[in-house]
Amino acid sequence: MLSGIKQKAIVGKNGKIELSATELAEGTVVEVIVLVETPTEEDETTYLLKSETNKKHLLTALENVEKRNLIYVDLDEYEKSCL
Repeated sequence: MLSGIKQKAIVGKNGKIELSATELAEGTVVEVIVLVETPTEEDETTYLLKSETNKKHLLTALENVEKRNLIYVDLDEYEKSCL
């Protein structure tokens, strides 16, 4: 009889892939097939970095975070002021 276990994994350093199958007894013979997921959508950051204007805004925002140049907004107080 054939059964299957499906897991997602991330390829690590030097192409290392780690899987954990605690439901399998030590010494069990298994066959492993690796299916590679190709990205179909780019993430938001990649998309935003395509525009020079957006790229400048994002990089400035990162610099501000690193410098702790932040503005704190108490949403509860803000909400009260809008009522």
